[in-house]
Amino acid sequence: MSAHDDVYVEHKSGQAFGETVDRLVETIRKAGMNLFAKIDHAAGAKEVGLTMPPAVVLIYGHAKGGTPVMQAAPKAALDLPLRVLVRENDRGEILIAFHPVAHMLAPYAVPDELVDRLAKAQLLLVGGI
Repeated sequence: MSAHDDVYVEHKSGQAFGETVDRLVETIRKAGMNLFAKIDHAAGAKEVGLTMPPAVVLIYGHAKGGTPVMQAAPKAALDLPLRVLVRENDRGEILIAFHPVAHMLAPYAVPDELVDRLAKAQLLLVGGI
């Protein structure tokens, strides 16, 4: 794991890219959360004649976790639902990355107990790889 000033966290996956994405999707669904979108940046690049290493962003969450946060701090809706990036780096390593919710929601003064609930949803993904 590497951290960059607590605003960006990466974890190495021991699985191939596709398997990592599939496992994260499965973990999200098994936890009762919703997968709202799967954005394939490499596929988008290919559509316009460009190339880039595999990179997919999953947008996920659940109203039971996000709604209380937005009720406490409506502007937090700009940063929800949660997102996780799966990417392959230049060494062929598969990484999952996210902005930790504690840092992401700090500007909105969201109560710690609400932040902790979302942090658990992020950490659940790390356990799934």
